[in-house]
Amino acid sequence: MIPKATVESIVETARIDEVVGDFVNLRKRGSTLVGLCPFHNERSPSFAVSPSKGIYKCFGCGKAGDSVNFVMEHEHYTYPEALRYLANKYNIEIVEEIKTDEQKIADLEKESLYAINDFAAKFYHQNLETTEGQAIGKAYFYERGFTDATIEKFQLGYSPDAWSTFTDEATKNAYNISNLEKAGLTIIKEEKKYDRFRGRVMFPIYNLTGRTIAFGARILKTDPHQPKYVNSPESDIYKKNKSLYGINFAKKSITVNDTCYLCEGYTDVISLHQAGIENSVSSSGTSLTVDQIKLIARYTQHITVLYDGDAAGIKASMRGIDMILQEGLNVRIVLFPDGDDPDSYSKKVSTEELKLFLTDSARDFILFKTELLLSEAGNDPLRKAALIKDIVESISKIPDAIIRATYTKQCAIAMEIDEQVLLIELNKLRSKSAQQTHRDNETAIEETQQIPIAEEIPQTEDNAFYQEQEVMRLILNYGDHNIVIGDDNIDIQPYKVVDFIVSELMGDEISFDDELLAQMLNLCHEIYASKKTFHVDLFTKQQDDMALREKAIGLITTQYTLSEGWEQRGIFTRTEDKHLRHAVLSALYTLKMKKVMQMLKETGLELKTAFDDGNEYDDIMLKYQQLESIKMELSKYLSIVIVK
Repeated sequence: MIPKATVESIVETARIDEVVGDFVNLRKRGSTLVGLCPFHNERSPSFAVSPSKGIYKCFGCGKAGDSVNFVMEHEHYTYPEALRYLANKYNIEIVEEIKTDEQKIADLEKESLYAINDFAAKFYHQNLETTEGQAIGKAYFYERGFTDATIEKFQLGYSPDAWSTFTDEATKNAYNISNLEKAGLTIIKEEKKYDRFRGRVMFPIYNLTGRTIAFGARILKTDPHQPKYVNSPESDIYKKNKSLYGINFAKKSITVNDTCYLCEGYTDVISLHQAGIENSVSSSGTSLTVDQIKLIARYTQHITVLYDGDAAGIKASMRGIDMILQEGLNVRIVLFPDGDDPDSYSKKVSTEELKLFLTDSARDFILFKTELLLSEAGNDPLRKAALIKDIVESISKIPDAIIRATYTKQCAIAMEIDEQVLLIELNKLRSKSAQQTHRDNETAIEETQQIPIAEEIPQTEDNAFYQEQEVMRLILNYGDHNIVIGDDNIDIQPYKVVDFIVSELMGDEISFDDELLAQMLNLCHEIYASKKTFHVDLFTKQQDDMALREKAIGLITTQYTLSEGWEQRGIFTRTEDKHLRHAVLSALYTLKMKKVMQMLKETGLELKTAFDDGNEYDDIMLKYQQLESIKMELSKYLSIVIVK
C-alpha cells in the first residue's frame, strides 16, 4: 500500500501539462493549453489543459480529471498503477507500507508465476527457430498467412513434441517445479514430470499490462484422442472468465475507434490485427462472461460480434449477446460470407475493403435476431409466439428505457404485431426480473446498497437547473475569494464567496433540484458548518465519485479564453473575477427569482383549487401576494446588480 503522504507528494508534483504532454501535442491558447483529444476521434481540438488548476477537460467527449485520472484513463491503469507510473516519471521513491507475511508470500508466488510464464513464452518463441520448430510451427504460421512481424508481435511459438523438454529447461534455469505445476506448464503424476503442451503451436495470453498469464496451444497432427486446443488451467494470475485474448494490443485502438470487434478464436484476432483492425479481441473459444463484457466496457460501449455465417453457432451464442445488452452496451453483428471467418476473409481482401465490409455489414443485433427467427418461424403461429417471447426477452435486458421503447416499436413493425402486445409481455418480464433481483438482494441490502449516479435534470420552465449550475460554478471558481457585501464606502468584514452563498441559500431555505448539483451543495454546507478551508480540489480530485468530479471540472473549465492581446491593444473587458461581487449577487438573485417564479406557479394552482373548493382561499391568497412582493424586490435588486 502506498502511504498517504507519498500519494499527496505524487499528486502535488505531477504537472498536468507535462503528464498530458507525453501523449498529446499541446499548444497555448490564452491561459490554457489545447490539443486533439486522445479519448475520441476529432479533427479540431476540443481538449483543454489548465496548468494553473491542474486539470484537463474535453469539451467533445466530456472526459475530465487531474494527472492521476489522465494516466488511469489513457493507459487503463488502476489508481495504484497510475500513482506508480507518475512516481517513476518524477523520480519519487515509493516506500510501501509494511505488508503482512501472508501478503508478502502471496505477492512472491504471483510474481513467480509471471516470471515462469514469461520464461515459457520466450522458450516456445525461440523454439520456432529450431529444425523441428521451423518445419512444423513456423510452417503452420506461414500457411495461415502470418508475417514474421506478426509472429514477433504476438510472440507465437512452438512446443517440442517431447515429454519434458520444457520442464527440463525450466528446472535447469532454477524455476521451482511446484510453481511450474501451479502455472499449468508441467504435469506431475506420481513420480513423473512432463510438459502439458507437446507438439503444439503456442499462443501466449497476456493481461492488460502485457504480462504472460497463460497459453493456448493447438495440435497440428491428426489425433482423435487429443483435443484440438489445450489451454492453461486457471491459476492465481489467470482467470479464464476475466481474460480476453489480444486485449493488451487492442485496448488503445478500441478507445480511439470507440468500438470492439469480438471474435471467436486466436487466429481471428491475429489476422485482423495483421490487416490493420487492431480493435479486435477474442473470448478464446469460451462462452462470453459478464467479467469479459465489463472489461470491454472500460474502453467502449460498442461491441460488434463477428460470425462466420453458421446459423447454429449464432443461435448458440445469443445468450452471451443478451448479457452484453444487459450490461448496457450496444451490440451489432457482422456475418461473413459462407465458408469464411475473420481469419480467412481478411486474407482475401485489402485492408480498406475489410474495413468497409465491417462497417457496411454491421447490423443491429435485435433486428438481426428478429429477422433470423422470423425466417425460421415462417407461418407457424406457435413458433411465431415463441419467437415473440424470445425477442422480448432480449429487449427486456436493455437497461435504457428509451432504447427499449425504440426496439419495441421496430420489432412490432417487423413482426407485424400490435406494439401494445409486445409492451405487455415486456413489462411482465421486467417486473419478474425486478422482483427476483429484490429477493436476491433483500438480505444484504444494507451492506451492498449503492447510490446511483445522479443524472442532470434538463432545464425546463419548471426547474432552475441553469441558475443552480451558475451559482455552483461561481462557488467552485471563486469560493475562497473575498467579497464585500453592502455599501462599498463602509468598511465591512469581507465574506468568502462560498460562505456568503451558502448562508444566503440556507437563510432562504433554498435547495437544488438537480441531484448532482445538490450533492455538491451539500458538500459546501459541510465545509461551511465545520469551518474548514474551502478548496476546489475537494471536488475536482474526488476519487469516490467520478460523476461529481467530472461535473466540477466541467464547471471550472471554459472552452474559450480571452486573447492576451486585447488589453495590449487598449481593449478592456468586464471579466467576472474583477467584478466578483456583482457576478455573485446577480447569480444569487437570478436563482432566487427562478425559485419564486416556481412557487408563484404552484401557489397559483393552489389558489385555483381553493377557489373551486372554497377552502383556505384567504391564506393562499396572502401567500401569493407575499411572493409577488418578493418578486418585485428581487426585480429591483436584479436591475441594480445588472446595471452596475
